[in-house]
Amino acid sequence: MSDIHVRVASWQKDIADLRRIRETVFIAEQAVPPELEWDSDDANAVHFLAFEGDYAIGTARLLPDGHIGRVAVLKDWRGLKVGDALLRAVIAEAERQGLKAQRLSAQVHATPFYEKHGFRIVSDEFLEAGIPHVDMLRESA
Repeated sequence: MSDIHVRVASWQKDIADLRRIRETVFIAEQAVPPELEWDSDDANAVHFLAFEGDYAIGTARLLPDGHIGRVAVLKDWRGLKVGDALLRAVIAEAERQGLKAQRLSAQVHATPFYEKHGFRIVSDEFLEAGIPHVDMLRESA
C-alpha cells in the first residue's frame, strides 16, 4: 500500500468512481437492491473518495444534517486503514461545517471500527436492506 489519500469528490465529475465502488461493495457483494442504494440525498451530499495513487478505492458521504453514510472500501484494500482515512476526512469536514453531532447507521459487524472513531451505539439492532444495523452517534466537544 502506498500513497493513500482522501479528497472531497464531486457527484457530477466523480460519479463513475463513486458508482463503481458503491455498486461493487453494496449491490454486488452485499446484495443491496439498487433502488435502496441510490437516493436523492446524493445530489446534496459532500462525497469523499479514497485513492491509492490515482485509483479510487473507497468512498463515503456526508449529508447536510451530519449523517455519514455509504462508507465503502473495495475488498482488496480492506484492513489497510483506508476506512480510517475516509472517516477522519468526513469527521473533519463535518466539524469544519459546524456539525457538532455526526450520526450513522452502522452494519453491526462494523461497530468496533466506528467506536474507535468516537461513535457510540444509540439504538437497538434493526434490519436495513436485510443487513443488521445500529444507529451510532459521535458528538464533538
